[in-house]
Amino acid sequence: AMNLKERRKADLEMERVNRILRQDLYLDYLKRNELAEKDRKFCRHDMVHFLDVARIAMILNQMEDYGIEPEMIYAAALLHDIGRWKQYLDGTPHEKASAFLSPEILFKSGFDEEETNVIVAAIESHRDQGIREERSLKGLLYRADKDSRPCFACEAEKECNWKNERKNLLLKV
Repeated sequence: AMNLKERRKADLEMERVNRILRQDLYLDYLKRNELAEKDRKFCRHDMVHFLDVARIAMILNQMEDYGIEPEMIYAAALLHDIGRWKQYLDGTPHEKASAFLSPEILFKSGFDEEETNVIVAAIESHRDQGIREERSLKGLLYRADKDSRPCFACEAEKECNWKNERKNLLLKV
């Protein structure tokens, strides 16, 4: 277990992620997602989903010893669906829209060019099944995103267009 000093250090290391959460641009995109999905009966692309993805990715990162920095995981998770509203608006695939919208938020939050490129690449490929097994932020984000959906408890599961083999109909470790 972490002592108080280690905990404070870990909290400080999340400062850039907390800057994302406070940015007007980020909050605007969150609101746009919320408005676009206000009548959606299927899974939503909101803060609950973003945090579920981040926490699952953190667990996988630790269990499988990927060694990816928590800030990178949280930044990718918080931004991976931030452009979902654009898909509803004009048909832009949301992984492309989110990858396009994220760099400005990341730079304003203090992420450098290299970190931003890694995060954006993970966001852009988070729907590409081909990267599922990659031991990278890309593979981690893909798996955490898919594993985050509680299909077994969803009232709309039967109407969902996800193929049955992709649905989470059982809990797993």
